[in-house]
Amino acid sequence: MYEHLETAAHPENLKRIIIDPVTRVEGHGKVTLLLDEDNHVKQARLHIVEFRGFERFIQGRPYWELPVLVQRLCGICPVSHHLAAAKAVDQLVGVDQLTPAAEKLRRLMHFGQTLQSHALHFFHLSTPDLLFGFDDAAKHRNIINVLGEYPETGLKGVKLRKFGQEVIRAICGKRVHGTAAVPGGMNKALSLEDRDYLLKDIDEVVLWSQEVVALIKKIYLANEEYHHYFGAFPSNFLSIIRSDGALDLYHGGLRARDEKGLTIFDHVDYRDYSQYLREEVRSWSYMKFPYIVELGRENGWYRVGPLARINNCDYITTPLAEAARAEFMAMGEGGPVHESLAYHWARMVEMLYSAEGIRELLDDPDVLSGDLVATGEKRRAGVGVIEAPRGTLFHHYEIDEQDIVTRANLIVSTTNNNQAMNEAVRSVAARYLDGKELTEGLLNHLEVAIRAYDPCLSCATHALGKMPLELELLDAEGTQIDKMTRDGDGKIGK
Repeated sequence: MYEHLETAAHPENLKRIIIDPVTRVEGHGKVTLLLDEDNHVKQARLHIVEFRGFERFIQGRPYWELPVLVQRLCGICPVSHHLAAAKAVDQLVGVDQLTPAAEKLRRLMHFGQTLQSHALHFFHLSTPDLLFGFDDAAKHRNIINVLGEYPETGLKGVKLRKFGQEVIRAICGKRVHGTAAVPGGMNKALSLEDRDYLLKDIDEVVLWSQEVVALIKKIYLANEEYHHYFGAFPSNFLSIIRSDGALDLYHGGLRARDEKGLTIFDHVDYRDYSQYLREEVRSWSYMKFPYIVELGRENGWYRVGPLARINNCDYITTPLAEAARAEFMAMGEGGPVHESLAYHWARMVEMLYSAEGIRELLDDPDVLSGDLVATGEKRRAGVGVIEAPRGTLFHHYEIDEQDIVTRANLIVSTTNNNQAMNEAVRSVAARYLDGKELTEGLLNHLEVAIRAYDPCLSCATHALGKMPLELELLDAEGTQIDKMTRDGDGKIGK
């Protein structure tokens, strides 16, 4: 692995490059790079510069509010927080096993969330780079031109996301911030009308998902940079896994593998996560840095999300996604796939898996059943873990005798990927920055590296590519030797 990012000697003597803010991420962040006199990158940091404090302000609330309240963490993946919280609250009411109907409805809802989120990221945020190139003119590199020049591809993206949102609406009542999960189960079954409505289009959705897997495979393999150099570095991987080793996005035990694919721990009860994972606080970022206790802070960081899940699982239960997984894993030649841009391919394999999973569950009569709530004996603590679209998501709550939350710990997917995104920035900067004149294309290379992880912080309402940005290159004495800006309209200036 790369040397730890904190080991740059005498940073006061190094040149500093600052990108503030990073665009097309949900939240505010900046990147700083330190270079020596020969322009070799010695340190790279992705700083998260805003503070939200969700873990604090949900304290003092009654536990039954949490599945609805924590959805406000995010407008893109609220279902993931809803379900992680619901799984933790299930434990607070003493329920370890839901009724078949309730579990299948939650899985169906989660498949819809994964489908719509993966479609949004790939088509709206990534295809402008993947189809037009990282150095393409900024005014041309956007979803509008994707729709104009690749209308079939662009429209499939819109329709795939819409279908995923319709699955969510049918179960939750709304596409965003709806209600469905309750302590110990679900609040309603899927109606026959909604089931039949979704069945009309599901075969086409599966077909489109297959075509998108073929598209990203073609793009990826056609560009040697993608699968050999760009953001390629070894790492550990973490995800939940089904008891038989199959990919499971809703429930399972924790599995961690190292850079060679060797097992670090396996099938760990996620309620014991604190025995295996720690979070490090660093002064220059509001986002924590998790690591595997057994490996320590220096070597224990890991990646989560689609790339980790496909690397970690032994197989996928649906036939089309399993065939796609086998093709993907062939790139690793028996070991894990490590390139950051492989996230896009893995993400589309999961989208296909979600489409197939939706089709299977829509044909299951249990989703129409009214047997929706289980009961048990109350407990004082509960941990819920789920595979959100961006990676493993932890919700941990403790309550008092009055059912009021006294402690909360949330490790969100992007936090788990924090160190990996820093490594990706460093890797790309080291290859593409050295000796180069600063250009908008250079800025985009760094952002592409971060964007591959689909980071999700808190500002999804920012317009694509419209966030102002400033980049400065300073010499060893701190004197500015080059500067470049991008204003709110996307205009580049010096």
